[in-house]
Amino acid sequence: MQNAKQQGRESGTFGKTYPSGLRLVVKRMEGLLSVSMGVLVGTGSSLETAAENGVSHFLEHMMFKGTDKRTAFAISDAMDRIGAQVNAFTSKELTCYYAKATSDHAGEAFEILSDFVLRSVFPPEELEREKGVVLEEIAMTEDTPDDLCLDVLSEAYFGQEGYGRTILGPAENVKGFTREDLFAYVRKRYAPENLVVSFAGNISEEAAEELVETYFASALECRPLEPRTRVFAPRGGSLLRVKDIEQAHISFAFPAPPRDHALADAALVANIVLGGGMSSRLFQRVREQLGLAYTVYSYLTAYEEGGMLTVYAGVNPANVERAQEAIFETIEGFAKELPSDAEFARGKEQLKSSLILGQESTASQMIQYGKRMLFNGDVLDFSGRIARIDAMTQADIADAVALCFAAQPRAAAVVGKVDSPLKI
Repeated sequence: MQNAKQQGRESGTFGKTYPSGLRLVVKRMEGLLSVSMGVLVGTGSSLETAAENGVSHFLEHMMFKGTDKRTAFAISDAMDRIGAQVNAFTSKELTCYYAKATSDHAGEAFEILSDFVLRSVFPPEELEREKGVVLEEIAMTEDTPDDLCLDVLSEAYFGQEGYGRTILGPAENVKGFTREDLFAYVRKRYAPENLVVSFAGNISEEAAEELVETYFASALECRPLEPRTRVFAPRGGSLLRVKDIEQAHISFAFPAPPRDHALADAALVANIVLGGGMSSRLFQRVREQLGLAYTVYSYLTAYEEGGMLTVYAGVNPANVERAQEAIFETIEGFAKELPSDAEFARGKEQLKSSLILGQESTASQMIQYGKRMLFNGDVLDFSGRIARIDAMTQADIADAVALCFAAQPRAAAVVGKVDSPLKI
């Protein structure tokens, strides 16, 4: 689709790649009065070096701190004056800057978004101030034991590089970041071929193209993308973080398929049955039958190279061993006794409904279609995915469960007043 438009398989969707490598995707949602727009960058903590760890997230903060024509206040004031919402997030794979505006103010919102993504100047006084903000964010994570537990689990599963790196990075890195570090990272990672502009809402493809060509593509500096090799080498292990808190937070990691694997959706259905809701086996066993936890759940994280199935529970420190036994007994029973027809049907409907309900949110669609374009280079085929879920069989679930629970490595993490790491 290089240098050409690509019509989606469904009406109202289309994508385009510009000569520079910049990509555009549009999901038109007629009948709405708003538009969500975003710039997705294919970089995050998994692509950072040890010295850079945290720079993707810190850069995301600094993008809002002033351009060559707007101060930090002017950026927020300009969005507020048109009633628009603006924000950003960083993950292990991508960084996203986005805004949501009424359709009549879409052009103004996109101009502001383009300005701070392409022309941020990182004022020195703002840099030092924002370091304090991010250091407080790091401290907040340390005081949020369930979040901390999941960070520790990632380190236990992946080690201290690649996907094991935290998004916020270590405090010492943040303290040391300079303006030159930020400019250098932008030059290396914010290349056109690593950028996707995504629109979802009441906007035509022609209007979206005009906005991108007026405010973004024409101002985007063409530069090569520095190639990075992402480290995906799960090793497994068990880590402990002692905290003087009332609960013990425990979590476990198991292998899972990558996001484009043929069994990716079957793994999602299996996870729903295992720990995805109040009717799940983990919730019913650990909470409802044994009363060992208020919160217990599982979820899947799928990356390009592989994935991770995570199980989490918050329990009384005296019940850590009993809770772990109950979790592993439930998992072992699940591996032997696959979902019943009722569980299978319920799991498929839950997955389908979560996807369909997401179709009603412009922000959700902007991110979903943007990610597909960023990672796969094409327009999401939503109806095709629903059809594949409908065609899923119990045999697919059996294969997905075997992939997750018959494989190694595994990892565990515990945060709280406990004496030793969990045994796995």
